[in-house]
Order: sequence, then structure tokens, then C-alpha cells
Amino acid sequence: MILEGARQIGKSFSIREVGNRLFPNFVEINFVEDDEGEQLFKNIHKKEDFFLTLSMIAGDKLDNRDNTLIFLDEIQHYPQYLTMLKFLREDGRYRYIASGSLLGIALQDTTSIPVGSIIRKEMFQLDFEEFLIANGFGTDAIAMLRHAYKNLQSLSEEHHNHVLDLFRRYLLVGGLPDAVNTYLDTHNIVRVREVQEAIRGLYADDASKYEKEHSKKLLVRRIYEMIPSQMENKKKRIVAREIRGKEGDRFSQYQEEFEYLVSSGIALSVHAISNPRFPLSESLQKNLLKLYLNDVGLLTGLLYHNNIRPILDDIRSINLGSVYESVVAQELRAHGHKLFYYDNRKQGEVDYLIDDHVAMSAHPIEVKSGKDYTVHSALNNLLNNLDYNLHSGTVISNEREVYQDGKVTYMPVYFVMFMEVDTPQIDNSEYIF
Repeated sequence: MILEGARQIGKSFSIREVGNRLFPNFVEINFVEDDEGEQLFKNIHKKEDFFLTLSMIAGDKLDNRDNTLIFLDEIQHYPQYLTMLKFLREDGRYRYIASGSLLGIALQDTTSIPVGSIIRKEMFQLDFEEFLIANGFGTDAIAMLRHAYKNLQSLSEEHHNHVLDLFRRYLLVGGLPDAVNTYLDTHNIVRVREVQEAIRGLYADDASKYEKEHSKKLLVRRIYEMIPSQMENKKKRIVAREIRGKEGDRFSQYQEEFEYLVSSGIALSVHAISNPRFPLSESLQKNLLKLYLNDVGLLTGLLYHNNIRPILDDIRSINLGSVYESVVAQELRAHGHKLFYYDNRKQGEVDYLIDDHVAMSAHPIEVKSGKDYTVHSALNNLLNNLDYNLHSGTVISNEREVYQDGKVTYMPVYFVMFMEVDTPQIDNSEYIF
């Protein structure tokens, strides 16, 4: 298995915790530390040499496949091991799990990806449901919330206010484990922001760390640092001519830089769709793209610094639209959705489109941070267009009541934590062909 994801989201910690519980023999090798130390694994390209070196440092922990797990951390640092995984698996001596940052980039550059020999899983930081659990929510409470979501039921005023208060705290803290732990330990926004700023600096450095061309390093970092300011614009799109301040620049010139930011996990991409037909990936417009920071806590730290009042008090004079859009993107992506938005010059723009695999249709989602949550002309235009055959849409806001009005379902924003990818319930025999 290869566990992918951005840095500082808890990949190594999770593997270490679970690996030690499930396997009597757990061996961890960090390739970055190896490169900075004795470099025992650096120039290995054959499995025989790998086993010899492994036995030199962990011979007393090596037994058999059933009770031995080898953890290769920061595997992108020695990319030849991505290819070697196939041969290690075929050898069958032990089980293996690998993780690393910028793995999406390393896999793109690997000449021989062992297709069929590895399981790739993408990991994200804590979503809102996990944030609730970290704050003491029990399984019964989570089950009650999930039941209300599935059955389109409103929470009581007291329960709604409590969950919404925690959601607003999630907007400030985000889901990065170090930030969440600091919040739980101190409840001090200054301490939380210090953690977030350190991680954001790490991301900014990583944004150019593995690029060989100096000019590209500067452009990747420039685009990453532009994301918060672009989200405050009306269209919230990255505008190519603003990257270098050159009028004639085109989106296609920066395709590699955008791909780099998304593949590294530090940015989320949302592609434009003008013809919303299922499946959406067949209709995306590659030259229109929104980028979001991968964690909403990083965004609110940049926008509001140590001031918690705009979020906690929901101050009407401050537009929180970009914050709410960011957290919805983060939640939808963590639950397996590919992210798109509707963009039509005549009919308007809708925040998100996701694939509804049950209805085999696109499903639009409009995010509202203010009191005018029932005003959404672009969503109405989209749902009323018979050519698209859209069955329903969702408006999420801070309002408590869940109800349906025509094709539109209104629900509180915290229910986004349950918007998972739905698959049709079909008898297993129908999958045989």
C-alpha cells in the first residue's frame, strides 16, 4: 500500500500507530533521514541488496509475511523504491506500506509504476466529523446527526447552535493534526496560528523544492501564495496574466505549475463545467480553474490572523463566502468527490457540481454564508434547463431548518460532512460479467 497526501496531515503517525498494533514486528525506514545519515538505502536498486541492508539494521524484527510490516517513509526521496515495490511484493517475505509527501509528483516521474502490485490510498487531514470526535462527540451523537442528514430532518435549536459553534471553531482551527491538538490543549488562537503559519511556510517551501528550474520554483510558489487573494475576487479564479503581471499570459503556460500544486496535496482544484452532464469529468474546461488551500484553518489564519470574532460572531459586514467555499471544497474532496463548478456567461455560476452516481446526473451545490440563502438565480437557471436533466440541487448555509422547495434542498452547512460518494445498491451478482 502507498498512502498519499500532503505533509503534516498525519500519514506517518497513523501508519506507525496502526502498524504497531497489528504487527508484532514493525520496521520503519525513513529515506530522508537515511539520506542525511549513513545513506545505506540510497543507491540500492535490487531487492537482494535491499534485504541484506534491511537485515543489517532490523534483523531481529524480521520474521514472516503474517507478522512483519515494513514501513518505507518519505519514499519519494528514493523514487527507485516505487518501482521496486512490485518485486518486493512478488517476493512475498513481508508486507509493505509506504508514504510520503509530493508522492503524486514522484509517481508521475516514475518510469515504471507497478500497476496491479500496489494499493494507492489518499489521506486528508481531519474533516469536520473527525473534529467533532476530537472534541468529545460520541458515536451515538454522530449517528444522530447522520440520521438527520439522510432523513432531511432539522436539529433542535440547541443542538444546531452547538454543532454550528463547533463548525465555526473548525473554520478557525482547520483539520491539520498539530493545529487541532494545539487547540484542544490550549484553546489559544495565537498558539494555533503559530502552528498553522509554520505549516504554511513548509508548504510554500515544498511548492518549489522538487522543481529543477529556478524560474519554475518562483512561479509555483507565486501561484500558491496568490490563492487566498484570488479567492477574495468575484470569480475566485486564478487569472494567468496576474501571475507574472504580463497581459498576454495564458492559462496553458502554467499547466505544469497548477498540476504540481494539486498533485502535492497543498492545493485543491475545482474545474469549470459549462455543460453539466454525467460524468462531469468528460465536460471540464481545463483553461478555467479555481484553486483552494487544502486546509480552511490556513485560509482563516491568513485572512483574519488572531481575530476570531469575524468567524465566531458571524459579523454581517464581513464576507465569509471564500471561507465557506473553502471548507466545502475540503470536505467534498476528503469524501471522494471530484470538484467542479458551473460557469455559464448567460446563466451565471454555481459553486460546486458533483457526480450523483445513483441518479447518473450532475448535482449542483450552492454555498451561502449570509442571510440571503434563498436567493440563487444561477442555481435556478441550471435546474430549470431541461437539456441537463438535473434531478435536484442543494443549498447549504448557517440556517437550521432542512426543507425542500421544488428541486432545491436547503440544509445547514455542517451536514456537508456526510456528503459522501453514493454508489447504486445493486446485487453483487450483477457485477459478474
